[in-house]
Amino acid sequence: MLSAAGPGPGGTSSAERLGGSSRFSVLSWEQVQRLDQILGEAVPIHGRGNFPTLSVRPRRIVQVVRSRLEEKGIAVHNVRLNGSAASHVLHQDSGLGYKDLDLIFGVDLKSEDVFQLVKDVVLDCLLDFLPEGVNKDKMTPMTLKEAYVQKLVKVCNDPDRWSLISLSNNSGKNVELKFVDSLRRQFEFSVDSFQIILNSLLLFSECSENPMSENFHPTVTGESMYGDFEEAMDHLRNRIIAIRNPEEIRGGGLLKYCNLLVRGFKPKSEVDMKALQRYMCSRFFIDFPDIGEQQRKLESYLQSHFVGMESKRYDCLMTLHRVVNESTVCLMGQERRQTLNLIAMLAVGVLANQNIIPTVTNVTCYYQPAPYVSEINVNYYVTHVQPLLPCSRSYPTWLPCN
Repeated sequence: MLSAAGPGPGGTSSAERLGGSSRFSVLSWEQVQRLDQILGEAVPIHGRGNFPTLSVRPRRIVQVVRSRLEEKGIAVHNVRLNGSAASHVLHQDSGLGYKDLDLIFGVDLKSEDVFQLVKDVVLDCLLDFLPEGVNKDKMTPMTLKEAYVQKLVKVCNDPDRWSLISLSNNSGKNVELKFVDSLRRQFEFSVDSFQIILNSLLLFSECSENPMSENFHPTVTGESMYGDFEEAMDHLRNRIIAIRNPEEIRGGGLLKYCNLLVRGFKPKSEVDMKALQRYMCSRFFIDFPDIGEQQRKLESYLQSHFVGMESKRYDCLMTLHRVVNESTVCLMGQERRQTLNLIAMLAVGVLANQNIIPTVTNVTCYYQPAPYVSEINVNYYVTHVQPLLPCSRSYPTWLPCN
C-alpha cells in the first residue's frame, strides 16, 4: 500500500498534520474506484473554429503537466482533485453531480517569471493531445490559448498567489488546472470543501504492473478544508448547508447557495441562515455593484452550472429572486428593483427558450420588457437591461412585483 500524504497546496506537509487531525480521512475501496474512473475517463476539449477536438484523460494531463513543470525546475508538492468532482467521489448520491474537473497543483509561485513559465508549460503540453496528422509546427502558445483556453486567471496579491487555466468543453465539463502557492479560502460551504490527494494513485499507475483490486490498491487520503471531515461528510450525505467564516465568501457564494437550495439542500440553522443570506446578498452587491456586471455574472453562472438543465436554471433564478427580495431590505429601492427585474427577465428568457407560456394576471409593477437575443455559444436566451418604467400590464403570477 502506498501513502498519499504529502505537502499541501501551500507547501505544508499533510503528513505533519495528519496525526490526530479530523480534517483527513482515508478513502474506501469504492471511493478509490470512483476516483480512478474519473481520472481515466476521456474528456473532450473543444477547439474554436476549425481547431480539432482534443481527447484528454485527467490522469494523463496531470502526469504530463507535472513532469514538464519539474523538468523546468518547478517542484509540484502534490496534486489534488477539488470541488464537486471530489464530492462525487466521496458520495455519489449527494445530488450535486459534477461538471468541472478541478485539479490543484501545489507549487511555489514566487515571481512573475514562474507564473509565466507555468502558463507556457501548460499550453505546450496541449500539443501532446492534438490528433495525429495535425501540423504542430505553426502551433504557438498564443494560438493554443485562443483555441482551447476558456478562462485564464492570475492572482498575485499576497496572501493569495495562484493561477487558473480552464480548458474549454462545450457541455460545461471543463478541465480546470489551478496552480496554488497560497489561497486563503478554497471552498464556500462544507459540502464543497473536499480535496482528494492524488499522489499515491498517480504513483501506483506509473509503477504497478498489476491492476488495482480491493486487496491491492494505494492508500488515498481526502481532506476537508472546512475542518472536520466527518462533519462535512454528514452534511454531504444529508444535504445540509453549513459554513464557517462567512465574511471570507465572495459575491458568487450567493449563487452557489441558491444552487444548493434548488438541489434539495437545507440550511443547518434557519435562524443563522437568514443572517447569512443578508450577508451574502450584501457581498454580491459589493462585488457586482453595476447591473451590467450582475447580468454577466448570472449568465456566466447559468451557462457553466446548468448545461442542458433549463428547468433547474429557472428554479435557481426564482430562488435567487426570493432570497434577494427577502434579504436586501436596506438596499436603495431602485438598485433593488433593478436587480430583481434583471433576475425576473432572465427567468422569462429561460421559459421562452422552453416555449412555456405561464398563467398571467393583471398587476401593476415596475417592469420594462426587453427583446430576447441569442448569444453566441450560449444555449439559453438573455435579455438586455433597460431603464425601469412604471407600467400596468398582464404579468406572470410567478414573478413577484415590488
